[in-house]
Amino acid sequence: MSRRGEKTWDGGALRWGPKTGHPNEAARNRIVYLQISAALGYAARRYASGRLLDIGCGTKPWRDVFAPHVDEHVGIDHEQTLHGLASVDVISDAYDVPLPDGEADAILLTEVLEHLERPGDALAECRRLLRPGGHLIATTPFSWPLHEEPRDFFRYSPHGLRHLSEEAGLEVVELRALSGAWTTIALHFSFALQRHRRRAVPVVDAACLAAQRLAFEWERWDRQEALSWNHLLVARPSASS
Repeated sequence: MSRRGEKTWDGGALRWGPKTGHPNEAARNRIVYLQISAALGYAARRYASGRLLDIGCGTKPWRDVFAPHVDEHVGIDHEQTLHGLASVDVISDAYDVPLPDGEADAILLTEVLEHLERPGDALAECRRLLRPGGHLIATTPFSWPLHEEPRDFFRYSPHGLRHLSEEAGLEVVELRALSGAWTTIALHFSFALQRHRRRAVPVVDAACLAAQRLAFEWERWDRQEALSWNHLLVARPSASS
């Protein structure tokens, strides 16, 4: 049951709508940002408060989603980030952040784990930085093309995410698929078409958007989460760790 006045989230995008404003959004991945925006909006309402540490923050594209729920949004990223340092408040890798224990009420780790050679160590660092009762909010892909190479190391099933979290001293609160199989298929179709885009931009973009819109509507009736392209993880420090 949802809290009074709280928007619900069905695990995908709440609705098909206009662009979210994310700098990487395009016709080939429109549904990606609708789904991530819905997932992070839900998690922000339920789990974000106080001081938010955004590890791998890039340009802080989700700042507006979390702004109504947190007092401070601290961006953390490494010096060689492809996204520049304009929005970075603390220059650091994800393994040894130069902040005290229990510094964070919430940590955002969105589309970062796949780029880390030592994901378990990064999650353990999140555990150190979280105060008791604080929450880690993470998204990471399960089925996705290679990107930001060569720093693209892993893909994560929900069972793998749970295992890594528990090894790091985190208790899983929620672990939910962002899509079903039809969205994943539509996205791979959209990315496969990109090699032809230069010759027929309007046709390729229209085909991508049509495939994703069809998947969005079809998954209202046939949602097969065993092949979700991405998952939302919410975890908190384990009392036993």
